[in-house]
Amino acid sequence: MKPHMDNRNPTRSVQIGSMAIGAPHPIAVQSMTATPTQDIDATVDQIRQLQAAGANIVRIAVDSMRDVESLAAIRDLTTATLSVDLQENYRLAEHVAPHVDKMRYNPGHLHHHEPGKPWQDKVRYLADTAAKFDCALRVGINCGSLDPRAQRQHAPDDGLQTMLQSALEHCEFLDHIRFTRYCVSLKDSDPQKVLEANRRFAAERPDVPLHLGVTEAGMPPEGIINTRLAIQPLLLAGIGDTLRVSLTVPNDQKWQEIKAGRAIVRDVKAGRPHQADPLHLAPLNIISCPSCSRVQNGAFVELAQRVREMTQYARDFPITIAVMGCRVNGPGETDDADLGLWCGPNFVNLKRGPETLGSFPYDAVLERLKEELDVLIAERFDT
Repeated sequence: MKPHMDNRNPTRSVQIGSMAIGAPHPIAVQSMTATPTQDIDATVDQIRQLQAAGANIVRIAVDSMRDVESLAAIRDLTTATLSVDLQENYRLAEHVAPHVDKMRYNPGHLHHHEPGKPWQDKVRYLADTAAKFDCALRVGINCGSLDPRAQRQHAPDDGLQTMLQSALEHCEFLDHIRFTRYCVSLKDSDPQKVLEANRRFAAERPDVPLHLGVTEAGMPPEGIINTRLAIQPLLLAGIGDTLRVSLTVPNDQKWQEIKAGRAIVRDVKAGRPHQADPLHLAPLNIISCPSCSRVQNGAFVELAQRVREMTQYARDFPITIAVMGCRVNGPGETDDADLGLWCGPNFVNLKRGPETLGSFPYDAVLERLKEELDVLIAERFDT
């Protein structure tokens, strides 16, 4: 098979079900289901919609044995190439592996279960399970949930180096135990950090396939611009083998992620990358995580849209507001924002940096957010 683009990094082939990623293969575009995994019919329907839009891989979140049971039923109803997100419980691997083509684990989550066990033993178990059931692995590094062991070795504000160290040591260990059927992702909500982290990793390990993306790109069109700012320069440099555009959209609009991803690949391949000008973005930065099956209340997407509308009066101030839809990345991502909304099933946790200001009903949190935003503007900009 001819290379998709002439200057691709010489990454090795990694088989994922009936397809493969790596330099000899076209760049794959993927998305993640936003329906509750236990809603089998809705999840299968969304997988089909994503396939119809051109998705090569569809990822599903699994957080419990009930999710595993639903996953088995989903597998019987679709021929899609499926990946699974193990989240905090790495021990679910042996239960999900028979039903998927790839498993994603986050080094920052391995400490949640059996904290006294060395991380190497846990990764060996994951690799052995993947090999037994003919699965690939993704080592998914996320700035919002970094490995606390690696964090202690770097300055508190040096998340970039922590991400890189974590990725490189996991690759080294997987190679050591002779498991090479893996790819890596290094994601952040800041496009420039995504760009730098992946450039550094690719320089160190040009053989390892990379999955590209911005963790919480936001709502369209800003979310697409943010993603282009990170991904286009990497693809132009030959870095990247698969990608996702992570957008905050309603469930019936998930296909927009695939459409946007396909457009990025098409434009770069044609040598006509879209000019993703950061000047088109307002100084006020609203980051929001993509709608996915981990979201505990579907009102999260509507709340993100309302936050954007309500804060238009402050768009000229360089302030970051994070709107997070689940417990997985919510705490870490809102810690790094000036103001953060971490959405639970019934209440929204409002934060100023790492400080929690209280929990508020979905229909009442905007008023308090505006109060805090006004205070922040007055303090920082002497208005």
